[in-house]
Amino acid sequence: MRSLIRYFVRYNLTGDLLMLAILASGYVGLTNLSSNFFPVTESKKIQVQVVYPGASAAEIEEGIVAKIEENLKGISGLDQVKSVCSENAGTISIETLSPELTDEALQNVKNAVDRIASFPVGMEPPIVFKQDAIGVAISFAVIGIDDLRILKSEARRIETELRSAAVISQVQLSGFPDEEIEISLRQAQLSELNLTVGEVAAAVGNANLEATGGRLKLANEEMIIRGRFRSYEVESMRDIIIRANRDGQVVRLGDVAKVEQRWAENDPSRNWFNGQPAAVVTVNNLTTESILDIAAYVREYIEQYNAMGGATRIEVIRDSSTVLNQRIDLLVNNGIIGFFLVILFLALFLNIRLAFWVALAIPVSFMGMFLFAGSMGVTINVISLFGMILVIGILVDDGIVIAENIYQHYERGESRMEATINGTLEVLPAVFAAIVTTVVAFSSFFYIEGQLGDFFGDMATVIILTLVFSLVEGALILPAHIGHSKALRRDFEPNRVERFMRSFMNGMRDSIYAPVLRFSLKQPWIMFCIILTIFLVSVPGLIGSGLVKTTFFPFIEGDNLTINLTMQAGTREQITQTELDRIEAIVWEVNDELSAQRDDSLQLIQAVDKRIGPTMYNGLINVQLLDGERRNMQSTDISGMIRERVGTVLGAENLSFAAFSPFGRPVSVSLLGNNLIELEAATEELKAAMLQREDLKDVIDNNQKGIQEVNIRLKPRAFQLGFTHQSVMAQIRQSFFGAEAQRLQKGRDELRVWVRLDERDRQSMGDLQSFRVQDLTGAQIPLTEIAEVDAGRGVSAINRLYGQREVQVSADLAGPEVSASDANAAIKTEVLPAILQRYPSITPSYEGQNREVIKSQESIQRVMPLIFALMLFIIILAFRSPLQGIAVFGLIPFGFIGVSLGHWILGAQISLFSILGMIALIGILVNDALVFVAAYNVNLKQGMEVKTAIWEAGMSRFRPIILTSITTVAGLAPLMLNKSFQAQFLIPMAIAVAFGLLFVTVIILVLLPIYLQWINPLHRSWVWIKRGDWPSVEAGEPAIREEQSFEE
Repeated sequence: MRSLIRYFVRYNLTGDLLMLAILASGYVGLTNLSSNFFPVTESKKIQVQVVYPGASAAEIEEGIVAKIEENLKGISGLDQVKSVCSENAGTISIETLSPELTDEALQNVKNAVDRIASFPVGMEPPIVFKQDAIGVAISFAVIGIDDLRILKSEARRIETELRSAAVISQVQLSGFPDEEIEISLRQAQLSELNLTVGEVAAAVGNANLEATGGRLKLANEEMIIRGRFRSYEVESMRDIIIRANRDGQVVRLGDVAKVEQRWAENDPSRNWFNGQPAAVVTVNNLTTESILDIAAYVREYIEQYNAMGGATRIEVIRDSSTVLNQRIDLLVNNGIIGFFLVILFLALFLNIRLAFWVALAIPVSFMGMFLFAGSMGVTINVISLFGMILVIGILVDDGIVIAENIYQHYERGESRMEATINGTLEVLPAVFAAIVTTVVAFSSFFYIEGQLGDFFGDMATVIILTLVFSLVEGALILPAHIGHSKALRRDFEPNRVERFMRSFMNGMRDSIYAPVLRFSLKQPWIMFCIILTIFLVSVPGLIGSGLVKTTFFPFIEGDNLTINLTMQAGTREQITQTELDRIEAIVWEVNDELSAQRDDSLQLIQAVDKRIGPTMYNGLINVQLLDGERRNMQSTDISGMIRERVGTVLGAENLSFAAFSPFGRPVSVSLLGNNLIELEAATEELKAAMLQREDLKDVIDNNQKGIQEVNIRLKPRAFQLGFTHQSVMAQIRQSFFGAEAQRLQKGRDELRVWVRLDERDRQSMGDLQSFRVQDLTGAQIPLTEIAEVDAGRGVSAINRLYGQREVQVSADLAGPEVSASDANAAIKTEVLPAILQRYPSITPSYEGQNREVIKSQESIQRVMPLIFALMLFIIILAFRSPLQGIAVFGLIPFGFIGVSLGHWILGAQISLFSILGMIALIGILVNDALVFVAAYNVNLKQGMEVKTAIWEAGMSRFRPIILTSITTVAGLAPLMLNKSFQAQFLIPMAIAVAFGLLFVTVIILVLLPIYLQWINPLHRSWVWIKRGDWPSVEAGEPAIREEQSFEE
């Protein structure tokens, strides 16, 4: 290594060329990186979709879903099987243990479904597919006119134009239902002509067709015989002959029915944008596509479209690139400010030229990372950007240690060449070990399961690559620059500022640190007890008492709110729309009130996207807020005002005001059991208990009461007349639900042709009771003569989890200050035990964020012991001394003193991002501690006594340790002082590093000397055990023993 460093120092052009190569190739790598909102992850989800027209939720469960779930039990690699059974259809959602198992599991699931031979007659073939990971790049509304067909046509044209772009591959349309051709019949006319709906549907299907009749074998060619009777137009279909006889009487479809092309009766899907009817275009980005490129292209298209001034215009609903660009700006701004702050502080305490060369590690390391990031699957996303922001604080630490040590060697009288080489080699083992331990610490994210591991793998890759290149830059490029810098010259005269800062630093060392260190070496137990007391009060004391709250997934401020409304099943769409309109009016009232209080003219609420669907009683309102950089108000405060003014919605089963979270709802408990009475009772009790808690809001469950049902029971006379349950219900279904006569492909739309009774004949119970069914002789008999009819409420949907009936009760936190961990712990210990005792057949399952936390914590418990063992092994390897490695490792718990105090002072919760800051803090702590121990060992080799060696190590390492702390805090200071909402969720990480460093610095400079003093007798005891003689104080130290072994 000495010869390699000597080569780079002697021929400094080599270092310059290497630096330029890294910068240039890194820039190329950066320009080729794709961008996504979240990291690219392979799919772990498989879906099985089944359609059984006319079946109830119970029939779907018993006849289809339960059979499929039973067959899935033998398949390995499945983590969760969840299903929803509703009227006419069912969905089974399967999650695998890891993305690598998904393709194999998909084939096994298909085989398991294919093995079932007893599916009900009339069920459509099941569809099994893997859900691909697709993100929303940008969505917009086409508005301007009220005619939904014109909006749909225009949206289709826009879709076609966007698909032609090279950067876009997937576009989806919504905001309008499917279209159908409805043939509506009046009951009176059917009775008069003795016709049934089924006969009309059969006549339409038999007449409106295309068919081939074989071939004519002519002498020179063949000709196909074809009958083209199919009509795609409503006008032509009215001429279809339903009945004709020899007397010339002809009954055409138009004589007995109203034929029209209309929106599907059972699909209420509608969209409104700011109160206007809208067709919504959503442009997705696949994992290989760049969200920034897509959004930029679509934005330009929208600008050109609106500039044409047609009857329609486009308004953006959601643009995911906005947040991503804000995060990029946050990184760039903090990086630039941090870069200059690092230069400033290094210039003040060292030298302006040294400062510049050290700070150059930031761009070089980042460009080196960009060079390999793309090939390792990293994209520019909010998580990888977070990793870049985090690593800025620890990037220059190694450079400071190396540069400062070179400078010290030069001050002792060594030549440029020797000072550069010796100064670098002296601390390089410690620097290398420090970087490797930090790399090992962050590599733990590659082994963490759940979404945490899926998401934060990108962050770990970014940090590891950046640190590796910082090592390359610090070991080879930095010494070459410093060795030829004017900073190393004998006639160098520091200016007034540098003299003042140098005297200030020396004054702090001599007047503050020296007495403390002297006292620590004389009275180590007293100082240790003081530090231990501070630790017990600040870490277990503050956290255990609840003064510092903890949560796993923190609240992340967003720029949109989602208001979900679920009315009672069966509620007509016009009632649902009325309630949504009322909520939307309140949203705009809140906007007017809050916007009037602003000094600028900006509107706090930018847009309101309102939707009904997929059922008539479901709706949502998506409120797009002014971006967080300019809003100056938390989204939870806005949603709280809206919630308060909306109040109670009559007829609503669920109403929630939620912000987006990729990890699910903070509190989510699934109750499992097949005793439906106990399950429903337990659900009501749990929901009531959660509603009473002040730390929760928007408590909802998925156990929706079903739609009102009319039950048909046949009388004995029905069977005497030849009726069966199937024949009666078939005629009722054909008339009231509809008989599908055929499907027509008209352009890009598949039109279903439905034959049913006119809506005027199916509006009341009386219409059903007077409905006439046809017996085997063709006679028509009123339904009330053969059947009894009564009403009751059925089941809307049946949810299943792990093969059992499931009801999920979930809630949001009342505010960002509420701890999700505390709320979940209270539910588990205070609420659920009493409920489960009363209903023993019920078992709980913790879903949502709970499930992700449990998966991550279990994997962390498995992997972290190994990670810490590796870190200890590396530290021991660096000094060839187990006790010195344990001494360094023993500092880590005390490093959390500042973390706990910082969160308490600023009122922040310790969250996942705080833990990431702690990992970075451990890296800095180990780095500085290793440098201290390295200096101590060098002093011993130079013949110093143990206490003197410790003293001199403290005096000589005071400046670089203080400098690494100052520059790290300086690098993170812009982030901590940033008031933007984009920076808020990063602040716990900055608190952990910055406040932690304040105490880590003290811990290293005070507690580490105590440890080194204490382990000396243990070193001597080990020598006595091995050799049988009691060595002197210095001879027992590993550094001295190494020297002696070489001499021997």
